[in-house]
Amino acid sequence: MATRERSRLLTALLAPALALGATVGLASAPAQAAVWNSCDQWGNTTLNGYTLYNNIWGSGTGSQCIWANSGTNWGVWANHPNTGGIKSYPNAKKVVNKPITSLSSLTSSYNVTVPSSGAYNTSYDIWDTGYKYEVMLWVNKTGAVGPLGSSQGSVTLGGSTWTVYKGNNGSNDVFSFIRSSNSSSGTVNILPILKWIKDTKGWFGNVTIGDVQFGYEITSSSGGLDFTTNSLTVSSG
Repeated sequence: MATRERSRLLTALLAPALALGATVGLASAPAQAAVWNSCDQWGNTTLNGYTLYNNIWGSGTGSQCIWANSGTNWGVWANHPNTGGIKSYPNAKKVVNKPITSLSSLTSSYNVTVPSSGAYNTSYDIWDTGYKYEVMLWVNKTGAVGPLGSSQGSVTLGGSTWTVYKGNNGSNDVFSFIRSSNSSSGTVNILPILKWIKDTKGWFGNVTIGDVQFGYEITSSSGGLDFTTNSLTVSSG
């Protein structure tokens, strides 16, 4: 799976934004005027400590627009064709920048409204500062989508039961945790998951956790679908 292309966003953000001209998506924003919106491929802004990215990084994409009332209340309208391959990962990012052993806590709560059609997952994407390791936590999924790598069995951690997959995309190792049942709201205790990878499995050492991202990995949303983050918190200590 080419999701690891998202790490290239760090470079792409330095390039001029590429307008998609999909202004029709703005009609899907809330009735009140959003604080910020963008239909640019790499559109981004920072609001109350969270960085928002439109992040249309795949190939064969359609139109996508992001809006935000805050860094923790935002949404996306996307109209990507019904073809294979991930088209985008619109997300909100909180920077942690702490080694795992220096963290006393790392938790997140989410509440989303997602469509019943299309192909996508709602997921956390957690990176070390060197972008060598990627930890994905899928809290819900719909349609023909699946994680990279091979199954490592199931584990109950952080308040949920997950099926774990381990793989490599040629650029970095990817550890995907797929929740046993779909959830539209909840709290994830992320730190025990990271410690399990480090201490129980030994898949990485005491890496410094950089970005905790939360968003929607969209493969298809033909006809235009809405994805809404009603609320989001990422807290570390």
